[in-house]
Amino acid sequence: MSATNSSPIIDEDRMRADLYNFLGLLLANPPSTETLSMTAGLTGDDTPLGTAINALARIAKLSKPAGVESEFNKLFIGLGRGELLPYASYYLTGFLNEKPLAKLRQDMAARGLTRAENVYEPEDNIASLMEMMGAMIAGRFGRGHDVSDQKLFFNTHIGPWAGHFFTDLEAAKNSVFYAAVGQVGRVFMEIEAEGFRMSAE
Repeated sequence: MSATNSSPIIDEDRMRADLYNFLGLLLANPPSTETLSMTAGLTGDDTPLGTAINALARIAKLSKPAGVESEFNKLFIGLGRGELLPYASYYLTGFLNEKPLAKLRQDMAARGLTRAENVYEPEDNIASLMEMMGAMIAGRFGRGHDVSDQKLFFNTHIGPWAGHFFTDLEAAKNSVFYAAVGQVGRVFMEIEAEGFRMSAE
């Protein structure tokens, strides 16, 4: 799984992969002091995505790791369950561990993607899907995944629900730092969906 794509990826795709991986990092666990500091140092342009990244950097500068960890726990863990359930199965069917998870596991196996041994969350959680997409773009799993394969994976496992999740994250009552994460995710999902829509079949 450590093999890389034999052909280098273009800068635009590298940035896409990096943003998917960054969202996956922030959504998998509360950010460390180092991650929060890195986030505070981000700069964007005047596009909608750049504006969202600037807002995230501003809130990261004002945030403390303990406060963000508390926010993360209220949003995603909570007593019994967090404010949000960040799983494709839940968003698409109203229940956990349903057909979207089974389909994802089939598609992961076909692409050589496996769940890390120390991860116990169902694979259809938003953090894992962001990381998978980043890995596919970067070609980290032994072969490159062209745009058509990325598009199929996105349209099947991410596009139908991730935008709704990020919108909910923006509006969640416990979201402060994560409201800005939600804004970045929502805008990025819109850009990706449009990019795939315009790509050749």
